[in-house]
Amino acid sequence: MTATKKLIIASIAAALLPSMAMAENSTNYGYLVDSNGKVVKNNYGECWHTGYWTPAMATSECDPKLVKKEETPEPVMAAPAAQPAPQPQPAPAAVMPQKVTLSADALFDFDKSTLKPAGKTTLDDLVRDLNAAKYDEIQVTGHTDRIGSDAYNLKLSERRADSVKDYLVSKGIPANLINAKGVGKANPVTKPGECAGRKSPKVIACLQPDRRVEVEVTATKEPAPAN
Repeated sequence: MTATKKLIIASIAAALLPSMAMAENSTNYGYLVDSNGKVVKNNYGECWHTGYWTPAMATSECDPKLVKKEETPEPVMAAPAAQPAPQPQPAPAAVMPQKVTLSADALFDFDKSTLKPAGKTTLDDLVRDLNAAKYDEIQVTGHTDRIGSDAYNLKLSERRADSVKDYLVSKGIPANLINAKGVGKANPVTKPGECAGRKSPKVIACLQPDRRVEVEVTATKEPAPAN
């Protein structure tokens, strides 16, 4: 497995989900969970962080290095019987985006939009993670490098996004939940001045980060149940 592929799968993650007590509490929305309430993990045993995750939400299961030694809790004073504590209100539903960036060079040959066998394997890993999570929408966006005209790159990015969508659908992901689009070379990762020069093997290699397909997953957080 290439380092690029390993980084891709670890990211999902890549943008498409406190203490041990918090990990067991359904109100910890720092991690993406399945329908059984279990934390979703990728093939490397890494948990998916949601858009709400902060270091304070770290659990020993997912981020043991961030979990601090538990302090002795202070005693909680009981509320007077005449003034019962108010019932907690359900939290409103909120959107949790998860984005994964897949290298187009890992999915396609240079200047092509047909998925390579290795690219299909990468998407198979993504499908397994998606099948383990709840989600409402998947946005697939194709990007290219600056080599070539605007019109050509726009069409190439659209074909690549459609290829990824078609493959996800072939693996059981509902087509109506996937939106595919291409933006050509409009949003490069490389900075102005980098990869200078005309088309050459060196420039093509330098522009590799710009050739990518982004998969963004949006899920709805369920309201917390009232006690």
